[in-house]
Amino acid sequence: MADVLDDLAAEYRQLDAVLAALAPAQWSAPSGAAGWTVADVVLHLAQSEEAVGTPAVTDTGAMLPSTGTTTVDGAMADLVAAERGAAPADVLARWRKAAFATPDVLRSQPPGTRLAWVRTSLSPRTLATTRLAEHWAHAQDITVPLGIDYPDTARIRHIAWLAHRTLPYAFSVAGRPAAPVFCDLTAPDGTRWTFGDPAAPNRITGPAADFCRVGARRLTPEQTALRAEGPEAADALRLVRNYAA
Repeated sequence: MADVLDDLAAEYRQLDAVLAALAPAQWSAPSGAAGWTVADVVLHLAQSEEAVGTPAVTDTGAMLPSTGTTTVDGAMADLVAAERGAAPADVLARWRKAAFATPDVLRSQPPGTRLAWVRTSLSPRTLATTRLAEHWAHAQDITVPLGIDYPDTARIRHIAWLAHRTLPYAFSVAGRPAAPVFCDLTAPDGTRWTFGDPAAPNRITGPAADFCRVGARRLTPEQTALRAEGPEAADALRLVRNYAA
């Protein structure tokens, strides 16, 4: 896999090109994130990136903002509600300042560092992967409703890896024992990406872009070309996610 920190910076640049070209009315348009405008989505990305800019080093701890709610989505919604209303230019400048600093912040962490993040602690490279996944998902929230092209790239391999890697966690959240799953996915350029043990009793095949969108809860499995084979493969597709919850 290409270096995730380089790919994270490239994902920021791709999104920045979209945001820089938005007209004022597009900033106030509804996004694909329920209840949020495009400006709200970018504000959320800025707020979460700022947390990366001052990382809390920890052995086992987690970081969840204290906003009076116990859910991740609720905490993020509270933070956006508390700060929405700034001019689009200010929101964009705030996101740029935080986002373009992130790769160097993560790259500078000593080997073995664990950083507090939401409900767990992550290595700097895994945190970079989650930031790439979140920016890619929210880019869909911005571009799809506005009819703006946002091509999938080889960078989504990191997102597919994250979704597969966290399947045991997804099963545990649902109160289920982990099930071994092999993913055989087709990359945007037509090459093959595989994750897991080919001998696993459960197999998911199809476009990597679809798998990532299911993991981001932007599509349901039924809306995709993915195939689930094996006793628990359909449940894996129903439970998979590439973001904290």
